[in-house]
Amino acid sequence: MRKFLRATAWGIGIVVALLVVAGCGLYFYTQRGIDRKFDIAGHAVTIPTDSLALVRGQHVAAALGKCIDCHGADLGGRQFIDVPPVARLYAANLTRGKGGVGGQLSDLDWERAIRHGVKPDGSGLLFMPSLEFQFLKDEDLAALIAYIKSMPPVDREPAKNSVGPIGRLLYAKGELVLVPAERVAHATHPVSPPAAVSPEYGRYLAEIGGCTGCHGEGFSGGKIPGTPPDWKPAANITPTGIGHYTEEDFFRALREGKRPGNVAIDSLMPYRFTKLMTDDEIRALWLFLKTVPPKPYGGR
Repeated sequence: MRKFLRATAWGIGIVVALLVVAGCGLYFYTQRGIDRKFDIAGHAVTIPTDSLALVRGQHVAAALGKCIDCHGADLGGRQFIDVPPVARLYAANLTRGKGGVGGQLSDLDWERAIRHGVKPDGSGLLFMPSLEFQFLKDEDLAALIAYIKSMPPVDREPAKNSVGPIGRLLYAKGELVLVPAERVAHATHPVSPPAAVSPEYGRYLAEIGGCTGCHGEGFSGGKIPGTPPDWKPAANITPTGIGHYTEEDFFRALREGKRPGNVAIDSLMPYRFTKLMTDDEIRALWLFLKTVPPKPYGGR
């Protein structure tokens, strides 16, 4: 019996040691990616100050880019992910108040942060939706920056970000876009269509609006990478999934969060923001989704 217990203890000790070594290896491997520096020149944009530009910037921040979902309506920052095994992330205070970055960033810094997901020191921003914002055309980006800079100071110190073991594992496997700067096409400059009720403009709205972040690059839905097990999967919004929708149904989905038959959408559909889109923007998005190739659910 004593020999058996001794052997069992040795076996458990070896397993624990291997787990510790694996955990340390995972930590240092992923930390290297998190700490990586990017040499991004950026693209200068002229920041307007007129009232129409500020109105447009507010629209981009709320209805289109949904910046306020993470940074808060006052842009003073808040914790937007609190799933310890995955991550605890705090969106930055974008204002000029205490704890904010608004008084420290140049216009070029803003462009690099938003489009490229890179801080002034070259390190990557965690979970910044630059994969989507890289497509922001100059006019919308400039209006957004103008709006951010016009916000009243908010005194709010940000909490420290942390990435848990599950988050690091998903990041190492390429299933979690933790450092978007690694995937942004930094060398290209967005060429976007003019605002119009067209599929082309609808695609632009889908890109900057983060539709692919939840519904996948093919818009076919499925499990959202990096989310907890109890999170609802995203719907298939290709013609396979919503081909039976009428334009009126689509408006109701984005404005009221309801499917045909007045059934509530039981997912994380951000209709509290999409309801702020104009009629023409929703129609353009609708026209674009009708051109997306049909795909089976979760085919991404």
